[in-house]
Amino acid sequence: MANGPGASGTRSSGGAGSGTSWYEAMSRAWGQTLDAQASEITQLSDQIGTGSDEPSQMVALTAASLKMQFMSNNAATSQNSVAESLSAVARKQ
Repeated sequence: MANGPGASGTRSSGGAGSGTSWYEAMSRAWGQTLDAQASEITQLSDQIGTGSDEPSQMVALTAASLKMQFMSNNAATSQNSVAESLSAVARKQ
């Protein structure tokens, strides 16, 4: 990992990140994924709020909320792990 492009947090050329570091691209991807999940939760919540409070809807909302929690924890863990790795690499240089 330390030898890859942008391993020290520097900007890379080209690619989907449009000149941003891979760490920024990873953060942006996590943000977009979490935004999409939050939208799903909001949609399910709105359906329940308008009277569609059937047990299946409640279970779907609970499942979506737990999925959001899982994804959010993984986003934080992955970002912290990468940040610690980048810090270790920077100390060794």
